[in-house]
Amino acid sequence: MSSKNFTRRAFIEKTTAGIAGAAMIPGVTSGTAGIVQNKSGFSPDGGKFSSRSFSSEVERLPPEDLYDYHKRLSSEPVHIFRRDPKAVKGDDEIAISDGGWKIFWIKDTSAITDNSVKDFADYLAVSQNVKVDLKGAVSFGRWQDLDNTVVVGTVDQLPGCGAGLKGSKDYELKVTSRRVVVCGYDDLGVMHGLFNLESRMNLREGPFLPSDLHSVRHSLYDRRIVLSWMGWMEFQDPLLCHLAHYGFDGIFASVYTNPNGDRTTAENSTDFYARLMYRVRHQDPQRVRELIDRASKYGIKVYAPIIWQYLGTKEDEEGLRKLVRDIVNDFPDIKGYILLTEGFWYKKWGGHHGADKSYIEDWARNWARAVEVVTRECHKTDPSIEILPWEYNIDFRASNVDVKRYFIQQLPDRTIPLLTWENGKSFEIDGMTGFLRDYSISQVGPAEVTEAQIEECRRRGMKVYTNSDTFLCGGQFQTLSYSPFPYQWYKRYRALEKFRVNGTLESWSAGFTPNIMSEFRSWYCWSDYPQADDLLGAISDRNFGAGSRDKVLKAWDYFSQAVRFIP
Repeated sequence: MSSKNFTRRAFIEKTTAGIAGAAMIPGVTSGTAGIVQNKSGFSPDGGKFSSRSFSSEVERLPPEDLYDYHKRLSSEPVHIFRRDPKAVKGDDEIAISDGGWKIFWIKDTSAITDNSVKDFADYLAVSQNVKVDLKGAVSFGRWQDLDNTVVVGTVDQLPGCGAGLKGSKDYELKVTSRRVVVCGYDDLGVMHGLFNLESRMNLREGPFLPSDLHSVRHSLYDRRIVLSWMGWMEFQDPLLCHLAHYGFDGIFASVYTNPNGDRTTAENSTDFYARLMYRVRHQDPQRVRELIDRASKYGIKVYAPIIWQYLGTKEDEEGLRKLVRDIVNDFPDIKGYILLTEGFWYKKWGGHHGADKSYIEDWARNWARAVEVVTRECHKTDPSIEILPWEYNIDFRASNVDVKRYFIQQLPDRTIPLLTWENGKSFEIDGMTGFLRDYSISQVGPAEVTEAQIEECRRRGMKVYTNSDTFLCGGQFQTLSYSPFPYQWYKRYRALEKFRVNGTLESWSAGFTPNIMSEFRSWYCWSDYPQADDLLGAISDRNFGAGSRDKVLKAWDYFSQAVRFIP
């Protein structure tokens, strides 16, 4: 494990668990300052560590000013030095080393491939202190005869490779004693294959790979969408690059505003939610245009909301049609539109808790009619534009299964319902019964209503996207950048896979930062993933030292168990 120079923020975040994590970090006093531990690792008084003693450890670290982390994440290089000087190549490994190694690919056929090759070379130089030659070519020829080479290409460019690859973002890695081959189904597969090599070296803390590595990995999701933790519309290039490295390929930019700046509903409606929209900052269409262009360099697509209060009249419907036409004409490369009921609603906004069945069904039919208007106008220009209706605010308790299913039944065939994953999930804790009110990892999910909606979508042959937190909780611990409950998160990842969810929106208000839970999550977005204990053990070895693995995994297991008792 390489030495760590922590700031106070980094200490709290990277130790994961405050006092418990501090006890496992080399260079930090065992336990906390002034505390005597017995052989079991606990203090003689039963393990009650002093917060005052813990604070003294934190005070030894250099302070970090407000927004320093934002500045680093938005402006500093993505790659940092990661090599452990003590790490050496094992007998069953190869080393990519200085002197003779090169990256070989067909140059100028894809900007994404060119950028990812350069990124990998930069990673080797900065993170592993290894310099390789870049050998862009016009054709591969006999690439099988190349030694000391990382061969990079797509299925079409590398005959004999990638026979098992099926779709976008799939890739195959093959390592021998002489070369490393990265074969992608497409340029996105190439990019994610190279990034996975970086992930493996990060865990190993050296430029080493198993000499018999052969992995065929299929992407489990069409799209993984996330918001920015940095702020409204704050997606700087380093952050976009981080997102791509963690397997995200969609961003939602930005909530509660039309991408072309239209404020018809915000400035003309007196309904409750329209008054909230009135206070949201104005969108700058040029900023959206610039973000779409920058994100495309990293294989990231932009998703946007459409804000409209649909009144059901002929005049109002024509106004909605015009808005959609204008947006699609201005931004033909926006990948999809999220029609969230917090901004896209019929007549009167709300969850309509307690309303009678006829009222709810009428609301659902008219809301679905507005969704159909958006769908038709978008698909006139480009049938591949994704329309994601999201009826978030409608009562999601288990008793409302029939109503939530009814909403799915009203939607146009060519839409992709965006379902809220866990909200409404019923539970019983020590005899207390209840249901989840808002985003939480206490329950793995899906909620009863969500499971019914997925079933209805499959019956209709529709894809399913879900809003499902995967590394932090939108309704719990919102001030943290991630929630250290890896075994509970792992259960959710497997549940998403079990229900064959096609795409995800993986954060809401808090957004993304690079962290160990995001890293953990990224491995489970492709097939052929490692066992949870093996991956967490490797992360623990790197972050806390190899001798602390058992303690760290036990702590993470305790955290994962404990969060299940939070209502």
